[in-house]
Amino acid sequence: MPDHEITEKDNKPKSKLNDILSFVIPIVIAVIIALLLKNFVFANAVVPTGSMLNTIQLKDRIIASRLAYKDKDPDRYDIVLFNFPDDERKIFVKRVIGLPGETVEIVNGVVYVTKPDGEKIQLDDSFVTNCIPQGDYGPYVVPEGCYFMLGDNRNSSEDSRFWNNKFVQKKKIIGKVMFRYYPGISKIE
Repeated sequence: MPDHEITEKDNKPKSKLNDILSFVIPIVIAVIIALLLKNFVFANAVVPTGSMLNTIQLKDRIIASRLAYKDKDPDRYDIVLFNFPDDERKIFVKRVIGLPGETVEIVNGVVYVTKPDGEKIQLDDSFVTNCIPQGDYGPYVVPEGCYFMLGDNRNSSEDSRFWNNKFVQKKKIIGKVMFRYYPGISKIE
């Protein structure tokens, strides 16, 4: 048969199944990729309270990296998403203040940490801009594998000071908050 002849088979229209598959397969692949990213790479949250003012605003939409702590531990001052220790169905966002093995004490609103080697330091609070912190709390000895969390809006934050279970286990930390994507895009530190 010469090359330029068209066979009857070539004249048939594409089957409806091929049309449907060519439409559905890219959508299925996109959904699978989105689910993988959401469950293994990024975490998305809407901030329901003003406990992190002025760093994070009420109703901000934020993204956290689930990979940030795969091979390392959270650092002091990291802002993290985690399962609330008193009700793990809830997700909270707070700042890491006390590290494993440290003792955290708040005197007249000022946070002091005693490190495992006995060195006592006053923590930076330059990010606390919405209020002048008040109150005396602690001392709290942070267990191994756990973290003590505070909100940046110290006088209006439901945080480690007030929870029944005062500490967040590392395995309950969902990720490190990286940026805000709504109402505007900005990096969070």
